[in-house]
Amino acid sequence: MSKSSYNNNIFFIIILILGLGLRSSLAFTNLNTLSFEESLSPLFGDANLVRSPDDLSVRLLLDRYTGSGFISSNMYQHGFYSSMIKLPADYTAGVVVAFYTSNGDVFEKTHDELDIEFLGNIKGKPWRFQTNLYGNGSTHRGREERYRLWFDPSKEFHRYSILWTPHKIIFWVDDVPIREVIRNDAMGADYPAKPMALYATIWDASDWATSGGKYKANYKFAPFVAEFKSFSLDGCSVDPIQEVPVDCSDSVDFLESQDYSSINSHQRAAMRRFRQRFMYYSYCYDTLRYPEPLPECVIVPAEKDRFKETGRLKFGGTEARERRRNRRQQRRPEIEIESDPDDRKLL
Repeated sequence: MSKSSYNNNIFFIIILILGLGLRSSLAFTNLNTLSFEESLSPLFGDANLVRSPDDLSVRLLLDRYTGSGFISSNMYQHGFYSSMIKLPADYTAGVVVAFYTSNGDVFEKTHDELDIEFLGNIKGKPWRFQTNLYGNGSTHRGREERYRLWFDPSKEFHRYSILWTPHKIIFWVDDVPIREVIRNDAMGADYPAKPMALYATIWDASDWATSGGKYKANYKFAPFVAEFKSFSLDGCSVDPIQEVPVDCSDSVDFLESQDYSSINSHQRAAMRRFRQRFMYYSYCYDTLRYPEPLPECVIVPAEKDRFKETGRLKFGGTEARERRRNRRQQRRPEIEIESDPDDRKLL
């Protein structure tokens, strides 16, 4: 990376951080964090789930024999789900670390789900991640978006959060809202509505996770270790099969009164910058898959212009143009930039 390009990238990070404003910096300072014993239970791969002596953090391991995972002890009718996470380093192709909500164990054919999935990569290439949502078993109408990050998630912990209320869903990375879905009547049952538990897992997805399965998990780099701490769970705890309904209105009121339930002007500007620079696929712009955008899609002309009909970035997107401009400023011969998102570098 040239010095000019490096300086531009550092400038972008500073602007992104400063653009959040004071309120954003306070958005997650008053979270009620919980120990593992208070809120979570092992899900699978018990031998590969390592709890800290103080029970405030847990490591999930993947080796050639098994992955591992945990689940919240309760299911929630709407909630805020959050954790500090540090991802495996080095070669991680084929590895998926997932932080998500679901009720698939209870409603197998009509399950709801909200996903954050981190997709590993070959050595020297950055982690990527995707968000998705399903309601009432609508898995044939995937709502994926894929992104890169503006930092290395294997170097230190960062907070990843999912807010789910009757009216909206917000995915957060640290204090940056990266995706907002506003419920509308046209979504119908596609909007998640049944109680969900929180899950976190690490597993081998070599058949699809990295370049469509081109690169597989390599267990000479095992164990792959994902670390979690500072768990926060807010919501209305319910039994999804009990006959007497629970009144969750007070819990919803609490959720909607918190800073993580609203996006201020500075945060919205940061979300716009994130999506312009780091989102490389959106189902809303995938006109081959959905000739008519799904009802919750908000078509942003500045975003749409960057994407092909497949929902993927056009050749020579914003980042490529910036790099070419930097080279021209340095009076160097122009070199064509490969546009495949897997081959384009993080900041």
